[in-house]
Amino acid sequence: MQKIHYTIQDNKILYKNFGDYHLAQTFLCGQAFRFDEYRDGFKGFIEKQLCYITLDSDSTVEGCCGENAVLTVELLHTQPNDELAVKIGQFLSLDTDYTALKAQFSKNETLAKAIAFAPGIRVLNQDFFETLITFIISQNNNIPRIKQLCDRISEKYGTKVGDTFAFPTAQQMKDITQQDYRDMKFGFRAAYLADAVAKVLDGTIDEATVKSLSYEEAQKYLMQIKGVGPKVADCVLLFSCRQYRSFPKDVWIKKAMAQLFPDGIPQEAMGYEGIAQQYIFHWARHTL
Repeated sequence: MQKIHYTIQDNKILYKNFGDYHLAQTFLCGQAFRFDEYRDGFKGFIEKQLCYITLDSDSTVEGCCGENAVLTVELLHTQPNDELAVKIGQFLSLDTDYTALKAQFSKNETLAKAIAFAPGIRVLNQDFFETLITFIISQNNNIPRIKQLCDRISEKYGTKVGDTFAFPTAQQMKDITQQDYRDMKFGFRAAYLADAVAKVLDGTIDEATVKSLSYEEAQKYLMQIKGVGPKVADCVLLFSCRQYRSFPKDVWIKKAMAQLFPDGIPQEAMGYEGIAQQYIFHWARHTL
């Protein structure tokens, strides 16, 4: 982990010295579903706070960044403090040395090409419960539809903040029935969502426990939830638990691996397969 460098100015947190970052590549790559393009950046919730995120870049790579880049997080309805600044930085993965990781990955020629295609991707460190629920919703679904369903449940059960709604907590979702989910057009996922909420509320699924387990143990633990298989479990572990060995496999990544890495993920990515996967996934979606 690397130090998060920031300053606080009024209701804004300004981050510096973090390496390559690209907002669109990060927020539109299918790892988060409740960030929307807003003005010249993105708006969404981090640590339950509504934030407006922009990036001032000095890079020749459009939308990425260079040595003097500044990533600004404006808190729209509250004032920042040091604790919140660090947590938001962790959410944005500013404490992870992507420069060193990409140098290691790029020792493999094919991985180097994937990184060069989208050098500013970061794996976010999201809220555990929200990630669990949104990736259950993601099953057999496309990104616009996933976002629509996530917004629908937020508007009906989440807390209103300004002109938008936070994703509901497990407590706010406790009385939603399977029929309620079906009425909101969640289809076969209704039973899975109801089971996930119930298991979180009764302690069967506990965030601290998940984060204390090895990758294999954590994956098995999450699969206690009805309808959660290896792919959804891997998404939750990668995008909210920093289990970077997690390697979610969908149709795009399976196609990419078959064509580019038929012998499996290269040695250069071992231990951080999930981060390497994001570069491979983005490259595959746009080039294969």
